[in-house]
Amino acid sequence: MLLGEMVLRVWDVEHGACAMLHHAYNGQLGRLAMIDSGCTDDWRPSRFIRHRLGRNTLDYLFITNADQDHMSDLKGLDEEGVAVPVLIRNPTYTGRQMAEIKALSGPLSKDAAWYVDACSSYNLPVTEPFDENMGGITATWFFNRYPRFVNTNDLSLVVFIKYAGFKIVFPGDLEVAGWRALLSDPAFRAELATVDVLVASHHGRQSGYCEEIFEFCAPAVVVISDKPIMHDTQRTVPDYRRVVREGGVIVRTTGKRRHVLTTRRDGSIVFTVDGSGNYAIDTEYAG
Repeated sequence: MLLGEMVLRVWDVEHGACAMLHHAYNGQLGRLAMIDSGCTDDWRPSRFIRHRLGRNTLDYLFITNADQDHMSDLKGLDEEGVAVPVLIRNPTYTGRQMAEIKALSGPLSKDAAWYVDACSSYNLPVTEPFDENMGGITATWFFNRYPRFVNTNDLSLVVFIKYAGFKIVFPGDLEVAGWRALLSDPAFRAELATVDVLVASHHGRQSGYCEEIFEFCAPAVVVISDKPIMHDTQRTVPDYRRVVREGGVIVRTTGKRRHVLTTRRDGSIVFTVDGSGNYAIDTEYAG
């Protein structure tokens, strides 16, 4: 049994992605990690970290997907004076190669420019590895290699976060071809087999739904980070509901039994995991 608990929040950033996690023990918050840096007009992770949490360091930053909705506040971290000592991303492309990929869609945003520069500069060995400095929280990640894949979605970093037997997976915007390529790896299939929470790829879009992964994975609940439904490709909740474990989960905030949670319906979603792996789910809205 581990001491303390993991607190992980999936923020409501509409069609975007941002999650934060830390270890807490006796009221003391440990190091802070963030998975993607999506934001909205009214909320930015950089401001939250600097002004609400009172931190000037984001200890670990994972970028799962090199598209704007996953990194729309990267430059904001600089502007708010938040240092990022460790960046974890798909390492198989260089900054120049990613700049060439991004340039196909037009001029680089200031956030994309930050990321491209970071791909060229964050190449030193990590002196304080994630697994040794997060109070028992560990991470494992997988990726497809460039140039076998040249689209940003299938170059997504797939991140498994684990604490005391609990496991959640963030697959970025991985599409079917990318999922199938990773499924050829026995280690990836083994990680999928013990997932409790699946964050739906590509914000729950049909392009990110891969039926084959559920031959190995039976999550207790699926989380979709997305804005209100505007397109038929967003209507995958019934697909995901069919593949979760029978019974789903109980949301502590409402007492309701749920199989799929969405930021568009539930707002921000918080997972609190104790040292035995038991977890509670709280949502911002009644859902």
